Amino acid sequence: MYEQKTKEHGGDVAEFIETVQKPDMKEDAYKLLGIFEQSTGYPPKMWGDSIIGFGSYHYRYATGHEGDAPLAGFSPRKAKISLYLTGCAEREPDALERLGKCTSGKSCVYINKLSDIDPQVLKVLIRNAVQYLQETYPEK
Repeated sequence: MYEQKTKEHGGDVAEFIETVQKPDMKEDAYKLLGIFEQSTGYPPKMWGDSIIGFGSYHYRYATGHEGDAPLAGFSPRKAKISLYLTGCAEREPDALERLGKCTSGKSCVYINKLSDIDPQVLKVLIRNAVQYLQETYPEK
C-alpha cells in the first residue's frame, strides 16, 4: 500500500529557512511567509523536508488513493522557488501572465526571485488556490 511521503510535521519553519544557502532566496522565503500567511489565514507548517504549507485538505481519488496536502505553500529550492498553488488560475486564466516572470506546471508556479513577480497578483492566486481546493475537497 502506498504511504504518502510528504506529510505535515512539527519542524521549525524559521529553522528550515535558515538552511537556505542563497541570501536573496532566504530573504524572499521570509517575505513569502508573510504573503502566504496573510492570504490564506493559516500559520506556516513544514510538510516533508522542504515544503512550507498553509492549511490542509484531505483528497481522495477515484482510484482509492487518498492523503493530505497543504492548501497552498512554497519551497525555496536550489534553482528556483516553487509555489504550490493548485487550481490557482481556474477563476482567472490570465492571472499567471499578469503574475510576471514565471513558469508553471500542473499545480506549481516556479519563480527565480520574488522581485520578478507582482505580489498583489500572487495574493490573488493564493486565495484562488485555497478556494478551489476547499470547494473541490470540502470537509466532511
